Amino acid sequence: MSGTSARLLRLLSLLQTHHDWSGAELADRLGVTTRTVRRDVERLRKLGYPVNAVQGTAGYRLGAGASLPPLLLDDDEAVAVVVGLRTSAGGSVTGIEETSLRALTKLEQVLPSRLRHRVNTLHTATVRVGGTGPAVSPDTLMAIADACRRHERLRFDYTSPRCGDTIRSVEPHSLVSFGRHWYLVAWDTGRDDWRTFRVDRLRPRTPTGPRFAPRQPPDGDVATYLAHQLSSRTWPCQATVSLHESAEAVADRVWPGMGVVEAVDNRTCLLHVGAETPSALVWMITSVDTDFTLISGPPALADALRTQATRCLQAIRVT
Repeated sequence: MSGTSARLLRLLSLLQTHHDWSGAELADRLGVTTRTVRRDVERLRKLGYPVNAVQGTAGYRLGAGASLPPLLLDDDEAVAVVVGLRTSAGGSVTGIEETSLRALTKLEQVLPSRLRHRVNTLHTATVRVGGTGPAVSPDTLMAIADACRRHERLRFDYTSPRCGDTIRSVEPHSLVSFGRHWYLVAWDTGRDDWRTFRVDRLRPRTPTGPRFAPRQPPDGDVATYLAHQLSSRTWPCQATVSLHESAEAVADRVWPGMGVVEAVDNRTCLLHVGAETPSALVWMITSVDTDFTLISGPPALADALRTQATRCLQAIRVT
């Protein structure tokens, strides 16, 4: 009986690789006859595993069932799942902390000691810096994601610090997890333009609207568009400087959300940045560590640059 159980686990492990197996291939891997494979497949079906027959190949494939059966994970997969659950336990989705901890408890109880040691080593050597952003409802995320998938218009109540409470109608494109916040990138039918919305500030209305033809994302992809929005257009102080290096050369020095680099030629590029104050702009621009020319910005930015230059010169003045 123990041999049969071990063989069933081995068969299940093979079927979970998302590969169509012929009866002969499975028999060869397991060292049994195809008749034994057929009997073992029936045993798995009785245990709740939806093992489907593959037409035309006399083979088998593990399908999706009505409930989640036990999964078999290899060592690397088990470690990856544990690390992911521990990370999501401090996430920004309402209720996911408790759910992640429940799943994590179940998994860690059955981890072999060698894997538990690997996971604990990583956990004890890792420090999590900074808190999470405002929590969002998983129901809200699912409602938005479903509208994106179905290409259906979405109506929602939105609270903006600048415009107050409004009702928006959009063609949703993508959900983006950026930094500590969730964002929706969508075509705003009322503004006739692309817009970004903080998910924690919106409340979807039901039902969703009519279907729409998907549009090409702005700026080539939604990640670039969102980075541009967050780094310049949403800030009270905005500036553009010409950097005296190529876009490729400075790319690693401009982090997501700080600014958007626009290539000009192989010797220069433009950096578009935004911040709360001119002095914050000075810090961001000079942190790129290259020569630059101010193209546009608030009048106070030039004064802030002069003040910073004078401060640096005074710091090294010989007395």
